[in-house]
Amino acid sequence: MCPPEHFAVDYAINAWMDTSVPVDAALALKQWEGLREVLVGLGHEVRLLPARPGLPDMVYAANGAFVVDGTVYGARFKHAQRAAEAAEHRAFYEAHGWRYVAPTATNEGEGDFAYLPDAYGGLILAGHGFRTELAAHAEAQEVFGRPVVSLRLVDSRFYHLDTALAVLDDRNITYFPGAFSPASQRVLAQLFPDAVLADEADALAFGLNLVSDGRNVVLNSEASGFAEKLAAAGYVPVPVDLSELKKGGGSVKCCVAELRP
Repeated sequence: MCPPEHFAVDYAINAWMDTSVPVDAALALKQWEGLREVLVGLGHEVRLLPARPGLPDMVYAANGAFVVDGTVYGARFKHAQRAAEAAEHRAFYEAHGWRYVAPTATNEGEGDFAYLPDAYGGLILAGHGFRTELAAHAEAQEVFGRPVVSLRLVDSRFYHLDTALAVLDDRNITYFPGAFSPASQRVLAQLFPDAVLADEADALAFGLNLVSDGRNVVLNSEASGFAEKLAAAGYVPVPVDLSELKKGGGSVKCCVAELRP
């Protein structure tokens, strides 16, 4: 995780960012600290990536890389405003002894990649349409030696995979069908017949931008209806308020890069 010490909405590179709406930086940091405390309280170890001036979106740490089995596939951001973040993430992973693979194709880390270790022997789901290029899906498959399923996003409000789909446990997911092309919807329905389906209201509340340990699901507190669906499916919803960070187009998952040794 990376603290939002320099968080601001000084530019607009997604449908959620509005430079005319003020951001309360102190509240953003307080809400981020609340998320970190919730994760630690659930028994998870949190490592910190130092924030850098001039990079207001670094708080969305999930976008900086994608990690599977101790190998790190680095990010290459689409927009110039975030490009310098990639080097900060690379320095972090290399300093901690992780195997880092530099990308040649545009990709935004866990923003557009998700991993299910027990589904079909280890499956990677990958989004494209707004940020990550299809070429990155093929590159990730070569890096990890895991099958990659490409899913096309068609609604600019859900510009990253992690705004429309989330991993709930090692073999199942939740997603909002309307964010995907008809063909991608059919693929998801075939692969995950027991998925928890979200509706548009759930997705617009950033309910799908969540982090789950297989039982506890940490999600945006605005997604109260979606929390009820998760509870009905046997999970334990853990709501957190990230209203300020939502102004930049992200929520719980965007703030958390999962380290898979």
